[in-house]
Amino acid sequence: MTAPTKSGAGKTRKQEEPVVHILWINAGMSCDGDSVALTAATQPSIEDIVLGAFPGLPKVAVHWPLIDFESGPMQGADVFIEWFFKGARGELDPFVLVVEGSIPNEALKREGYWSGFGNNPDTGQPMTTPEWLDRLAPNATAIIAAGTCATYGGIHAMAGNPTGCMGVADYLGWDWRSKAGLPIVNVPGCPIQPDNLSETLLYLLYQLAGQAPMIPLDQALRPTWLFGQTVHEGCDRAGYYEQGQFATEYGTNECLVKIGCWGPVVKCNVPKRGWMAGLGGCPNVGGICIACTMPGFPDKFMPFMDEPPGALVSSTISEAYGSVIRTLRGITFRTVDKEPKWRKKGRELLTGYKAPWS
Repeated sequence: MTAPTKSGAGKTRKQEEPVVHILWINAGMSCDGDSVALTAATQPSIEDIVLGAFPGLPKVAVHWPLIDFESGPMQGADVFIEWFFKGARGELDPFVLVVEGSIPNEALKREGYWSGFGNNPDTGQPMTTPEWLDRLAPNATAIIAAGTCATYGGIHAMAGNPTGCMGVADYLGWDWRSKAGLPIVNVPGCPIQPDNLSETLLYLLYQLAGQAPMIPLDQALRPTWLFGQTVHEGCDRAGYYEQGQFATEYGTNECLVKIGCWGPVVKCNVPKRGWMAGLGGCPNVGGICIACTMPGFPDKFMPFMDEPPGALVSSTISEAYGSVIRTLRGITFRTVDKEPKWRKKGRELLTGYKAPWS
């Protein structure tokens, strides 16, 4: 990427290293919780990505409201929003577009706007989030929908909302492809697990550099290595489910299914990965899984803290099966939780070993 070339005068000069720009729009309908969460990422951290701490990683320029210290407001010398207009004009290549927040339907009102990001220089009016997607998506090398609001609509898209909110893939189309042939990459979570987002971003950067294959995604456009297993499969309480031991109140160690946990049917790696530096994560600290990484969240999983449908049948079967298992394991436990009969005081050897000189 930086091989020297010879000029006509016989001097060598270093080619300018290409830069991958990351344009982060947090102007969708959201709480900015995904931006805040990313600051806690450690594997990798956003600082490591920005500073190029990984071998073979292309040079990165991040235009993100939380950390862009080089740009200022509209009246400043280096206007922050100008980077997004450059992307819309095709002057940034390549760039990765990160969208945070759900996309409202701006046609569902008589006046005003639901959400915007900067002003249109031609009209002086706010540029709406859908308008930015219309302008930036055709020029983007890749698009990441960060957080459940951007991936599937989230809280703002629940039944009865007046905004008509939707995820990025709902707006652009689930078959949408970037000019590099990449589908939208959904990394859900409310908020997003920090390392899930930073790791996905790192993967895409390596892919753009030609050092990684096509990112593997499931039918909901989630990275398969992050969302290929359920919460239950990685939960340290799963053994209690097998033994038919269920919590009836918070603050106990047993399985949380009967008090509203959706973990057995939710694709999420938080129990295995933890939340920050391997620590925390909903069931790990006594909280139920409310399925915030799923496309049907929240409507299909409400009311929260009620026993999920189907859990009554499965937990009843598990309780009957688990009582037998606990009895059998109790017998085995009493047998194996003691030293072998030949291990006792004295010089007599009771292991069955025969000395060669005897």
